[in-house]
Amino acid sequence: MGLSVTLYGIILSIDLLNITAMNTLQQIHNWSLTHHPRWLVVLRVALGLCLFIKGYSFMINSTELDHLLVNTSLAAHNDAISIVVTWAHLLGGVLIIVGLLTRWAVALQIPILLGALIFIASEQGIFAAGSMFPLTIVIFLLLVFFLIEGGGPISFDHFFKHHQA
Repeated sequence: MGLSVTLYGIILSIDLLNITAMNTLQQIHNWSLTHHPRWLVVLRVALGLCLFIKGYSFMINSTELDHLLVNTSLAAHNDAISIVVTWAHLLGGVLIIVGLLTRWAVALQIPILLGALIFIASEQGIFAAGSMFPLTIVIFLLLVFFLIEGGGPISFDHFFKHHQA
């Protein structure tokens, strides 16, 4: 009897926590819809362009990414990682620019940028001359912001949500 009451209490607590979390996410989403300045679209497009350009840079100069990975434990998978990172930046950049599947595209970029932060900090140092660390931090923070914010009112996400057949 005591065990079933305890289990019931745990299940009830989990349900209440789930409802509270969903309510909080809904409140963030509603706030996002009503407080989304149009200039954030320019910021989203700039972020997407930066990622696309970096992906293009990796595609044109594959040794750049290979050089970052050569002295790490990931060196054995260097070719596969180069292909995945390059195409993730290219495709993710385009999706972020047009605002299609924005949160998914951003979520795909975050682990890549975390890896870049780790490798740049260990390879070049945080504040070394010519280091990409500050720009990578800014891009990472923008990714986290748009993961929460979404594509906004001027995006394909918004269009498809409000113009369903």
